[in-house]
Amino acid sequence: MDETLVFPIAIIIFVLIIIAKGVRIVPQSDLYVVERLGKFKKILHGGFHVIIPIVDQVRSKLTSREQLVDIAKQSVITKDNVNISIDGIVFCKVDDAKEATYNVVNFKNAIANLAMTTLRAEIGGMDLDDTLSNRESLNAKLQTELGSAAANWGIKVTRVEISDISVPAEIERAMNMQMEAEREKRAIETKARADKEAVIRSAEAFKQEEVLKAEAIERMADAKRYEQEQIAAGQKQAMVLINESMAQNEKAAEFLLAKDRVAAFKALAESESNDKMILPYDVTQMIGSTSVLGDAFFKGVSNGNTNNNAS
Repeated sequence: MDETLVFPIAIIIFVLIIIAKGVRIVPQSDLYVVERLGKFKKILHGGFHVIIPIVDQVRSKLTSREQLVDIAKQSVITKDNVNISIDGIVFCKVDDAKEATYNVVNFKNAIANLAMTTLRAEIGGMDLDDTLSNRESLNAKLQTELGSAAANWGIKVTRVEISDISVPAEIERAMNMQMEAEREKRAIETKARADKEAVIRSAEAFKQEEVLKAEAIERMADAKRYEQEQIAAGQKQAMVLINESMAQNEKAAEFLLAKDRVAAFKALAESESNDKMILPYDVTQMIGSTSVLGDAFFKGVSNGNTNNNAS
């Protein structure tokens, strides 16, 4: 190669390298922190960018997507002195690339360690039962504590999840026994409440039955009294009418007596007795008259005999 061409080719290669160093194509989800002569200059977002080669340099490349930070499983002692193992996950994203670059060396490592210390502090102030039952409350407390600290690093903590809480085997057996005892207790209480409710309902039913019986007796008494009052009123009215009829007609009493005789003869005729003899009303009158005349005749004869003997 001709020595006269070496220099121009070198210059062309140098220019191409400079151009390549000055062109930056940033992916959509990435953030590039650019420094100029060692001092922060700007942040490059997704797209095509041109920087000054050698003068400007990309200090760090971050992503704006949500990231996961694992909380390593660790042993924690609760307020009631139970040693448990717990781990979790922190969801976060870069909110300010400049602060995430210059305010902390490694924000993921910082968040993981902060989450571990915060978790120990929170679990240390809670009983085992509260730790197991109030997981959502624990997640909210961790998110608040981590969020306030991570905000200084340009990181936004979006969510914290406690993924696993493990208790020792003997504690687990004791918890299972306690759970069975609680179930039996609730079953006994439920049965007792059911029996009590049944007794109350039976008593209420008996009470209602007795009340209804008393009301029925009272209504029957009222009905009977009303019936007797109406009968008495009817008899009273009948007596008034009979008295008025007898005052107006002398034969009214005879009519009533004849009506009663007819009813008596009818009842006697319908009787199944064999020791009876039924005579018309006229015959009975005649028999009565004959008996009267016979008595008078016999009295007269006896008087005559007495006078003859005396003379």
